[in-house]
Amino acid sequence: MIAQTPQPPYYAVIFTNELSAHTEGYEEMAHRMTELALQQKGCLGYESVRNGLGITISYWETLDDIHHWKSNAEHMVAQQQGRDIWYKHYKTRICKVERDYGYEHP
Repeated sequence: MIAQTPQPPYYAVIFTNELSAHTEGYEEMAHRMTELALQQKGCLGYESVRNGLGITISYWETLDDIHHWKSNAEHMVAQQQGRDIWYKHYKTRICKVERDYGYEHP
């Protein structure tokens, strides 16, 4: 589902990853992190897809909101498990969205 974001500016955190061979518990944790992120101040929504390569984009009101999410205690546990167990590698990018537009079929 495409996230319903407000008029820019806002921020996007793009998390791209490739899983290791050890994925036990990953799906459950990913689901929990989605639920938890959506409860955080400033979270505007997310989009996620996995087809070999995983890409999750979360949208935030401010850089401070992103910082608070990154330092959330439960999220920090998930980050450590990702580094220790689930990910072969990952990349996080933080971007300021200055313009957005779209189309919806009537």
